[in-house]
Amino acid sequence: MTAPLEKNRPPKVTEQEARQVAEAARERDWRRPSFAKELFLGRFRLDLIHPHPLPAAEDVRRGEEFLARLREFCETRIDGALIEREARVPDEVINGLRELGALGMKIDIKYGGLGLTQVYYNKALALIGSASPAVGALLSAHQSIGVPQPLKTFGTEEQKAAFLPRLARHDISAFLLTEPDVGSDPARLATTAVPDGEDYVLDGVKLWTTNGVVADLLVVMARVPESEGHRGGITAFVVEAASEGITVEHRNAFMGLRGLENGVTRFHRVRVPAVNRIGPEGAGLKIALTTLNTGRLSLPAMCVGAGKWCLKIAREWSAEREQWGRPVARHEAVGAKISFIAATTFALEAVLDLSSQLADEDRNDIRIEAALAKLYGSEMAWLMADELVQIRGGRGFETADSLAARGERPVPAEQLLRDLRINRIFEGSTEIMHLLIAREAVDAHLSVAGELIDPEVSLGDRARAGGRATAFYARWLPQLVAGPGGLPGSYREFHPKGHPDLAVHLRYVERSARKLARSTFYGMSRWQGRMETKQGFLGRIVDIGAELFAMSAACVRAELLRSGEGPGREAYQLADVFCRQARIRVEELFTRLWSNTDDIDHRVVEGVLSGRYTWLEEGIVDPSGEGPWIADATPGPSVEENVHRPIP
Repeated sequence: MTAPLEKNRPPKVTEQEARQVAEAARERDWRRPSFAKELFLGRFRLDLIHPHPLPAAEDVRRGEEFLARLREFCETRIDGALIEREARVPDEVINGLRELGALGMKIDIKYGGLGLTQVYYNKALALIGSASPAVGALLSAHQSIGVPQPLKTFGTEEQKAAFLPRLARHDISAFLLTEPDVGSDPARLATTAVPDGEDYVLDGVKLWTTNGVVADLLVVMARVPESEGHRGGITAFVVEAASEGITVEHRNAFMGLRGLENGVTRFHRVRVPAVNRIGPEGAGLKIALTTLNTGRLSLPAMCVGAGKWCLKIAREWSAEREQWGRPVARHEAVGAKISFIAATTFALEAVLDLSSQLADEDRNDIRIEAALAKLYGSEMAWLMADELVQIRGGRGFETADSLAARGERPVPAEQLLRDLRINRIFEGSTEIMHLLIAREAVDAHLSVAGELIDPEVSLGDRARAGGRATAFYARWLPQLVAGPGGLPGSYREFHPKGHPDLAVHLRYVERSARKLARSTFYGMSRWQGRMETKQGFLGRIVDIGAELFAMSAACVRAELLRSGEGPGREAYQLADVFCRQARIRVEELFTRLWSNTDDIDHRVVEGVLSGRYTWLEEGIVDPSGEGPWIADATPGPSVEENVHRPIP
């Protein structure tokens, strides 16, 4: 009935096999336009995002009504300091969220959910994440990557009717992909789902199962072995968390997000009905990646909330605290930090709202935009929190409880820094996001020239690829020579009388997009098949694209606020200073494309791994204890206490 245990260990795969698995899971078609994709190709398609898309009036009404109820709940029912001290979200908070309908924010009304748009779902996460990042993470994991999202896109009507009403009103969900020895390389997935009659039998161990400790329903990724009548491959299942054979063996504790219900889950001969399979066999990774296309927007939502709080505390504290006869905000060294926080928060919200509205309208492909929002939001929020700690000085390093104990306002700045750190790892680390976005950014090149640089392709196929590449580049490269960015009158609607000139920044974006595309082409020409190993170069290409996207979004949002009833003049000022700051970062990144230490870094790494520098490690003691680097995840019955804690 079940496969031999040795077959459940992570399979040994080559680099090429791992790449093939990841490539097969990609969405390869581009049926709808993408602003970010065009940007990486050197085409600044401002028409795809300007005028800024707007939500429908009814969506705004329902969204604002819910936000008002949620704000009252956050202010009166959530004690973030208590959650931090006790390292758990109280049952009464979760039950209150159930009563409020917060578990079903993204679930369609016909299944008992609130049916909020992506824009208002993200506003809700920013709000609740400011009250308690742990509660925000619970709701995000439940709806953004948990059972509701994959069912919405890939589930059958029967599955939706069976599970979505439960998830909207009561049940909590979790997403289980990572394993002790399997992180960003899904080709090595070891958990198996062996067909047995009308069921599948699951065996394996999953790590870092956010919500897994309290979940009622799980999305589990498992490998179905190929057999007669079964194509096999990594497959997605909805699994009842109370099923026999499931044990939550450990509740993990972390640097931050101390209320996170995250654990280790073991499956031993767990029977799952075949009707609970989401999509066909072998479609699990594609389902996971597609789910993350919009699911990733929940992380930058909470980063925006963090930026807003950083700005509030920086403003209040810097006006109150005096040094050398004046408030610290009036000193240039501190003022620069406040300006960075204000401008970056404005830009992050612009990126988030634009990407979310594009997702709601479903007229653009936002897979790159969402990935850029996650990457940029997590990196910039961390920097803003770090700057807030610096502005607060010793009080920034002191815990809120300690501040309160000696009679001062309990500002949890150090907690925010700890809580935000995981966002650079969650749902794709910064390094993985660089590679994921870079792969999409060079997709057009690989489509026409991939076989040309692949050493395993036959000479005949390579010759045909050469013909396709010649035709493509003969049309594309001339487009990168000149554009509207070189014309002083371009984008003049972004320079209204009495406002800062944002048109000059959009012209810079247009010129830089062409320069970015040329740089990508030069890199491919130089390294050809070795391009994928140039992760430093690719990361900088992506970071430049992220800055250009953020500049575009900031300018478009400023014009939206000016043309409406919003604070247009102030928005223009924030967009202007953000673009000026971003342009400095972009110029540095362009320089570092070709002037860097990548090659010598590689040689040093080889020396470190070979032991040539062990003398540098002398003179310390190692405080870490004994034990394996990676815990044993051999399938079998659990010998641990089940710490699964469903919320009544």
